[in-house]
Amino acid sequence: MGCCTCRNRGANTPGVDGLAAADVEERIGIPGFLDDLRAQLKGGTFRPRPVRERKIPKPGGSGKVRRLGIPVIADRVVQAALKLVLEPIFEADFKPVSYGFRPKRRPQDAIAEIHFYGTHGYRRVLDADIAACFDEIDHAVLMDRVRMRIKDKKVLALVKAFLKAGLLTELGEYQDTLTGTPQGGILSPMLANIALSVLDEHLHRGWEPGATDYRRGRRRAGGLPSWRLVRYADDFVVLVDGTRQDTETLRAEIAQVLAPMGLRLSPAKTQVVHLSEGFDFLGFHIQWRRKRGTNKWYVYTFIADRPLQSVKAKIRHLTHRTSQQDLAVVLINLNRVTHGWARYFRHAVAKHMFSKLDDLVWWRVIRLLRTRHHWSWSDVRRRLTTATGRWLPIGADGIELRKISAVPVTRYRYRGNKIPTPWTPAPT
Repeated sequence: MGCCTCRNRGANTPGVDGLAAADVEERIGIPGFLDDLRAQLKGGTFRPRPVRERKIPKPGGSGKVRRLGIPVIADRVVQAALKLVLEPIFEADFKPVSYGFRPKRRPQDAIAEIHFYGTHGYRRVLDADIAACFDEIDHAVLMDRVRMRIKDKKVLALVKAFLKAGLLTELGEYQDTLTGTPQGGILSPMLANIALSVLDEHLHRGWEPGATDYRRGRRRAGGLPSWRLVRYADDFVVLVDGTRQDTETLRAEIAQVLAPMGLRLSPAKTQVVHLSEGFDFLGFHIQWRRKRGTNKWYVYTFIADRPLQSVKAKIRHLTHRTSQQDLAVVLINLNRVTHGWARYFRHAVAKHMFSKLDDLVWWRVIRLLRTRHHWSWSDVRRRLTTATGRWLPIGADGIELRKISAVPVTRYRYRGNKIPTPWTPAPT
């Protein structure tokens, strides 16, 4: 079995040394590679290499790009080992309000929490985004937070060395990394969570042991707001049981909390809304609305427009009428894209949308086949229906086009503060 960096698709992207994980395995050999790395670490001679810049377009067709920093293979291995050491320590302190890049936590848990508190009266929403979070985190303040829990000087020196490793741009120019923790490294998401835990701690104080529902209820009775933070990496919402002014005050307070960390809220992506207006979060559209045919109001979770347009674009790309790919390959790729997408959104109000996408996929494949084989509509019916006129599934070489609507739509069970970690002691 190969090393851990060989078992993911990102390993195929080389760092500044031009080596991918497969190259290390074939040219150097894993035992020799790891022995050399171990000797460098023990001897104190290990030095991280600059990360290689790679820009990828942000979703939504805005024309903006996201900057990734791709480390060399040796640095990825050391970062993975560091993460194994640091993660249990910091997970013991992280608050339950953050869900991104943490073990056993999913985006659906964050959505379920919003649904729960929205149902229980938290109707004002600060829908926030931190501008260039991974690029602007202040190194000195971040290292101060790491030192609060880690005392080993070698470990601290390694973390700081990765932060200061530098960056080789796409134009081949070297740049110092004075701030930030480049996306693309194994350690970066955890370091970002350590930095952003200042926000979790500040807003979660009212939910610490001793801050009971009764006390929060007394606050509301006295005209004071109550709130709940739900954060996924650098995207977060604050649900407020209070007025719009209360929410605006929280927005200014949050900006002050983030400032010492070198971070700021994005003016374009941060807004205060009422839950009845709805907002998008993690690909979902969440809205408090009246149930059709009744006077009862509920919080509903729909699929947001952006991921819907994105999956439609992928379907169209895979089924271009002049495609020369084998039909079996087209069907495999379609099934992979549509079913992965559907499994992510299967806890939303999605049944009708899944059926509509089935229609889109079917018609796109039929159009491809008609163009490729010069079929008339009569040819299509003759080849794809039974003697009784029932439609047969589209297939080739044992691969069938799978229906998106076959993915069951179910309610996600809200887990609250009961989400275990890999280090939670087993019950006796």
